[in-house]
Amino acid sequence: MSHNVEEKFRAGIELFNSREFFKAHEVWEELWLVAEEPEKTFLQGMIQSAAAFHHYTRGNRNGARSLLEAACVKLEGFSDDHSRVNLGAFRRDVREFLDAPANRPRCVPQPLPQIQLLANS
Repeated sequence: MSHNVEEKFRAGIELFNSREFFKAHEVWEELWLVAEEPEKTFLQGMIQSAAAFHHYTRGNRNGARSLLEAACVKLEGFSDDHSRVNLGAFRRDVREFLDAPANRPRCVPQPLPQIQLLANS
């Protein structure tokens, strides 16, 4: 990733972790539009994750579930440390989110996954 692309990607992570899911989606979509494979697929998975949690926070649980399932498929082919993201932990947290009981009362919010960056190597 070029320095500018990396900065923009990290800005998307900050937005995602601040629960600004729609804004994260928009930032990453700018990168996705000009990316080449395999990065294009990785970014699409991240975008789908952000869109899913945007739907979830707006009460659209079914839309969130289908987008998260699609995101998991996209992200599965990448290493646990792709783009310096702790992708292994993120995928695990998303799977746990998906596996949570569907009958969970709406008054008990489910914790939302965060994206952790790995230290520079």
